[in-house]
Amino acid sequence: MDVTHNADLKEFLRSRRARLRPEEFGLGGTAGARRVPGLRREELAALAGVSVDYYVRLEQGRNLNPSEAVLDALARALRLDDTERAHLFDLARPREARRRPQRRPQRVAPATYQLLETFDDAGAPAFIVGRRMDVLAINHAARALICDFNALPARERNYARFIFLDENARDLHPDWAVIAAETVATLRVDAGRHPDDPDLSALVGELSVRSEEFRRWWADHQVLARTSGTKRFHHPIVGRLTITYQALTLPDDAEQTLFVYTAPAGSPDQAALRLLQADATWSRASTAAG
Repeated sequence: MDVTHNADLKEFLRSRRARLRPEEFGLGGTAGARRVPGLRREELAALAGVSVDYYVRLEQGRNLNPSEAVLDALARALRLDDTERAHLFDLARPREARRRPQRRPQRVAPATYQLLETFDDAGAPAFIVGRRMDVLAINHAARALICDFNALPARERNYARFIFLDENARDLHPDWAVIAAETVATLRVDAGRHPDDPDLSALVGELSVRSEEFRRWWADHQVLARTSGTKRFHHPIVGRLTITYQALTLPDDAEQTLFVYTAPAGSPDQAALRLLQADATWSRASTAAG
């Protein structure tokens, strides 16, 4: 197993163990008697049904190849959710058994572009995110609401870069810190799946150098799979609005995710989205006429 990847497994296990509260497991000892937060290694090993020596070697990043049964036991003992469990399996899998990174650029299917146009007609911002959180395609409504990624150089069409390196992102998102931390956690999932991706390593390196917040959150080893939720915006044209988003995996490529933003029918938020859509349509028409 690769040394760097082993280090990720080691830090992930440590971070998950540290967040557990001994009293929730009926374990004795006062908080003051513990030098570090969370469960002790021997306590977690007992909960998982593995030897202390084995778990210590695993958490120290030694070259072990844990079985699926051991990983399942550790996931239960650490109380991992589905995303964290999948991430643990990714990190523990020997490199030679993992999918090699695809070097060819991801392509969006023509039917998917048509789908984005359909969402445009409904005034719903929508875009496609691929590996490394690259923005592969985006409709006019989303360009008007978030950022005109199509106007950026190809290497800068990345959602994580936008969140951390574009000052407009902080103004646009009243809950920027929450969204930024979630963005890091989402990127962590990708890093677990593709430890050999040089473009991902370069992106993480650049963001770590240029953003102290990114560097701090990356060290937390949080992971997140976005499925649905709400977001607040403070847009320079329409002001404050709240949207609901859905994240859907595309059938032709499991590493492409469609994000769709909507608001309740007849609400001020929907009116704001339609106003942005109308403004974007007028701008396109003016450009074409010029």
